[in-house]
Amino acid sequence: AAAPTRSRHPIMPRRIDIASLARFCCILLFLLVASVSVLIPDRVAAEGPKTNSQSAGPITATFSIVAVDPETGECGAAVASKYPAVGKVVPYVKPGVGAFCTQHYHHPPWGPQALELLGEGLPPERVIGQLLADDPRRELRQLAIIDMTGRVANHNPSAAPVRSRYWGAQSGRFYSCQGNTLAGRKVISEMARAYEQTKGSLADRLMAALVAGDCAGGDHRGRLAAGIKVARRGKPGTWFQLHVDKSDDAVAELLKKYVASKHPAKGAWKGGRPPFADPCPNRKTPPAKSPVERPTPRR
Repeated sequence: AAAPTRSRHPIMPRRIDIASLARFCCILLFLLVASVSVLIPDRVAAEGPKTNSQSAGPITATFSIVAVDPETGECGAAVASKYPAVGKVVPYVKPGVGAFCTQHYHHPPWGPQALELLGEGLPPERVIGQLLADDPRRELRQLAIIDMTGRVANHNPSAAPVRSRYWGAQSGRFYSCQGNTLAGRKVISEMARAYEQTKGSLADRLMAALVAGDCAGGDHRGRLAAGIKVARRGKPGTWFQLHVDKSDDAVAELLKKYVASKHPAKGAWKGGRPPFADPCPNRKTPPAKSPVERPTPRR
């Protein structure tokens, strides 16, 4: 067999074309990104990475009040809603610091966080600003916060759906009233009037304000749950609290519990003293088939 012959011309390495290589890398990168995008659901891709505040959360349609009494060192909040057990997920109080409410797409982890920031010396408006800074649903939140000096800040849900109207807020000396899904503006104005005019302790005035808002129409869907919390400087945790988690007439039932209570948080307000009397005998009854507000799917 004839021996193989070698080529006269040795194989020379091809000269690398830098421009062609760059174009090839760009095309490869584009195909990689496109393939990854196809694998990611549209819903997730639209939202971006999850953070603690990005979940939509349930719509806690409610009316509430936060208030402080610098002289006694007390701070408190009271709430009512068609949402079940609303008194356990909307209001937060901390002795010597203040009170906070998170409602309408509420975010419970913000309760302790807001009061911690407030206790560190941040003014109320900066606390709310920090909570909402990276929140894509900031315009669905309704927040209220007050410190022990009476400084107040609110944020209303400007992008709330039609079913959440009427919404609004009103603040005054040492208090703030706010709400959404209300029967009308009178709910908030009556709460403010009652708080300012009631003679008694902080707890008395909170209860009087809640009753006044309920008698003015309250949550236009119904009256399922209500609650009140009060903290006092020098007393650990929540000093006084009452809750009605499920009822046909939650505020009236909460008032009944308040009348029966002998806690020192109570004052001289006649409405909180025995015997109990229906505070809203002429109030309109909400539709019997008004559905209970249930948590919305997390998005």
